[in-house]
This record gives sequence, structure tokens and C-alpha cells, in this order.
Amino acid sequence: MPTFMSAKQLSKNIHYTDRHINEYLKDRVFVEGVHYVRLPGCRRILYIWEAICADMGLGETSVIPMANGGVCRG
Repeated sequence: MPTFMSAKQLSKNIHYTDRHINEYLKDRVFVEGVHYVRLPGCRRILYIWEAICADMGLGETSVIPMANGGVCRG
């Protein structure tokens, strides 16, 4: 299950301000449905941590590829 974060929580992990994330990165770098989702019926945006890590080159350093195409995170 993916990890959803607010812009304020995400700002602590990627060292951008929450305002910069919502005003610049959301419209130019992140893609709706891939990097973030909008909650139905409100304006709140939640960012998907795993998708952002994958695109920014962040994440675990000990990843072992498996024969079936998956990975083992050690």
C-alpha cells in the first residue's frame, strides 16, 4: 500500500518548502494520479511517497533483483 503525505510532511523529506511543492512542483514536475491524488469533494492533495522516491532517485540502497522481476528490499 502506498504512503500518502501532505505537502508539509513531504517537505521534511525532500527539503523543499510545502508552498514550493504545492505551487511549483505540483504543476510542473509531479503528475496527478502518479505522484499525487486529490481527495474527492475537497481541495486537499496527498502526495505518494513511493512514486516520488522512484522518480527522484531516493529510497533504499539495498535492493536485490529477483528472478521473477520483483525486488527484495533488504
